[in-house]
Amino acid sequence: MLNFCSLYSGSSGNSLFVETANTKLLIDAGVSSKKIEKALSDINVDPCSIDGILVTHEHIDHVQGLGTFSKKFDLPVFVNQETLDAMPKQRDKIASNNIKTFKVSDKFSIGDLDIKPFSIPHDAANPCGFNIRKEDKKISIATDIGHMTNDIVKQLEESLFIMLEANYDPEVLRCSSYPFPLKSRIAGPTGHLSNEMAGKTISHLLKCGLKNAMLGHLSKESNFPELAYQTVMDELISTSSFDTNSIHLNVASRDVHSEVIEI
Repeated sequence: MLNFCSLYSGSSGNSLFVETANTKLLIDAGVSSKKIEKALSDINVDPCSIDGILVTHEHIDHVQGLGTFSKKFDLPVFVNQETLDAMPKQRDKIASNNIKTFKVSDKFSIGDLDIKPFSIPHDAANPCGFNIRKEDKKISIATDIGHMTNDIVKQLEESLFIMLEANYDPEVLRCSSYPFPLKSRIAGPTGHLSNEMAGKTISHLLKCGLKNAMLGHLSKESNFPELAYQTVMDELISTSSFDTNSIHLNVASRDVHSEVIEI
């Protein structure tokens, strides 16, 4: 058994859940502890049963409730040292024995899950995505990516499921109310991934075993769920070999948990 659920995903806050029969993990805690508890309760998961929280990077939409949630339920936090140092307010809430640092280049295990972090280009201290593997089943978490690289694509290959960023549409971003510096940051090389690039990435991964993809971390101001979905589908359809039955594609909500997906 290997299951995935997006609890919250978007520019306003991110928290993801992965479980096997023996191990339960959160990836990020970017909304309040109370909201995370509510989402877990909705899918019948006791917060006390969580075995650890993986942290991708220190931005507030990924760590807002981290310290409080870890402290309340006495949960270990797995984080690289640079990210930990960049979030002192959260770090100081976490019991010292619950701080588990890793190097982005190193694999580690939590329960029966094998974790492989990988570097991503984003304007944070040392941001990373995660490959999570249970025996021969691999899923990948890849959001907050300023631009797609060959190294990241290699990390994502052979995943059965991927949570991939589709943050913005260039034209909607251009017409949004965001100030110009923020628009430049979002579309820049250490900002976020566009719908079109998400589609191109998924198109490649279909050739490497991908069966299920969820688009996540959508911008509230410069994207729409329907637009993200259609742009990615259009990109896939433009590939002559694409079979509409070859992948299950959906879009994560910013406010409501997704279905629990069985990998």
